Amino acid sequence: MTFIPEHSISMGRYVVSPTTHPTDTGGFRASVSIKSGQGASSHHRVFRFDGLFPTREAARLFAVTQGWLKTGAMQAAAC
Repeated sequence: MTFIPEHSISMGRYVVSPTTHPTDTGGFRASVSIKSGQGASSHHRVFRFDGLFPTREAARLFAVTQGWLKTGAMQAAAC
């Protein structure tokens, strides 16, 4: 059984974990980690985005959307 943290989202064979980071100016930045595989054969990719968002939820939504787009692109390239 694979444990998926509460803030992570399973998308097919990938696990997408969005994160937000507060900035000094009061906004938020977004990043997303995409994991595939298990154990010693697992791979993680981390994407950090330049955009500045007014709320934490806006940054999280952007990160989830980008994770969804990246996992779709990864699956299409594997065909």
